[in-house]
Amino acid sequence: MTEGNFVDYVKIHVTSGKGGKGSAHLRREKYIPKGGPDGGDGGRGGHVILKANKNLWTLYHLKFKRHYKAGHGMAGGKQTSTGADGDDVYIDVPLGTAVKNTDTGELLKELMEHGDEMIIALGGKGGKGNAHFKSATRQTPRYAQPGLEGEEGNFTLEMKVLADVGLVGFPNAGKSTLLSVLSAAKPKIANYEFTTLKPNLGIVEYRDYQTFVMADIPGIIEGAAEGKGLGHYFLRHIERNSTLLFLIPADADDIRKQYDILVDELRRYNPELLDKERLVAISKSDMLDEELKTEMKEELDRDFKDIPYLFISAVAQQGLQELKDKLWDMLNTDEKI
Repeated sequence: MTEGNFVDYVKIHVTSGKGGKGSAHLRREKYIPKGGPDGGDGGRGGHVILKANKNLWTLYHLKFKRHYKAGHGMAGGKQTSTGADGDDVYIDVPLGTAVKNTDTGELLKELMEHGDEMIIALGGKGGKGNAHFKSATRQTPRYAQPGLEGEEGNFTLEMKVLADVGLVGFPNAGKSTLLSVLSAAKPKIANYEFTTLKPNLGIVEYRDYQTFVMADIPGIIEGAAEGKGLGHYFLRHIERNSTLLFLIPADADDIRKQYDILVDELRRYNPELLDKERLVAISKSDMLDEELKTEMKEELDRDFKDIPYLFISAVAQQGLQELKDKLWDMLNTDEKI
C-alpha cells in the first residue's frame, strides 16, 4: 500500500431512514361491507451501521464519500400487512477504528473484532395502523400513526494501527530503513526529517515460518503530546502496539536524553503507554569501531539498568537476528522485563 492510500482519519455525515406510516384502511369486501379497520403498521427506517472488517487496513475507501443515507420504511397495507423495512446501510471499517461523535467529541466505541457492528444512526420506528386503535367504543378509527423521523449525525472515524511492535524514535532515526530490511514493506526512505508521514506496516518473518507485525510510525519531536509536529496524529497509533522498540542513532549527542524525551512524550499523551514492554536499539552502529562500542556499552549499562538494549545496523545488517529473537521473546512471554 502506498503512503498516499493510507487514510486513518475521516469525518462522515449519516442519516437513517424514516419509518413508514401506518395504514388507516377499512376492510371492504363483497359480503363484508363493514369489516372494520385492518390497516397494517409501517416498516422501520433503515439503520446506518459500522462493521469491522479484518481485510481492510485503511479508511481510504471512505475518503471520497462522506454522506450516507439509509432507506425509508414502506407504509403499512390492508389486511394488517406490515410495510417493508428500509434498507440498512453498512459501512465497513478496519479493525482498530475508534468512533467519535464529531459534535461532542465523545468516544462511542472501538471496533476491535472482525464482524463487530455498531448502529450509529437508528432507523425511525414505523407508525401503527388503525387496527391498533379499535375498541368497543371506537370501532372504526379512520386514523393511523405517521412514521418517526430517522436520526442524523456527524461522526469521526479514527483508525489506530494494530501491530505487535511499534517503532518509536525521532525523525530520521532509521525506522523506515529498519522496516524495509526486516520485512517486504517499501516505506519512503530519504535523508531528511519527516520522510514518513503515514504509518507503514511490515510483516517480519521469524524462525519456522512464524511472523509478527511491525509498524513504522512518523517520528516524535519534543512537544508532540501537545500536538507539535505530527503530534497526536502519530501518538494514537502507538496505543495498540504490545511492544515498543525505541530506535536511537549511535551518533546521537546523548542517547539517554533522547530516550527520556521519547518516554516523556508518551507519558504526557497517555500514561498507560508506559506499561508496555520496551526495548532500546542503538541504530547505525556500523559507524562505531570496537573500541568506541566498548566505551558506549559501559555508559549504556549505567544508563539503562532496567531496560534491555542492543546495537544494530539495518544498512550493514548487523544484530538483526538478535533483535528479532529479543522481540519474539518479548511478544511471547507474560513476564514484563
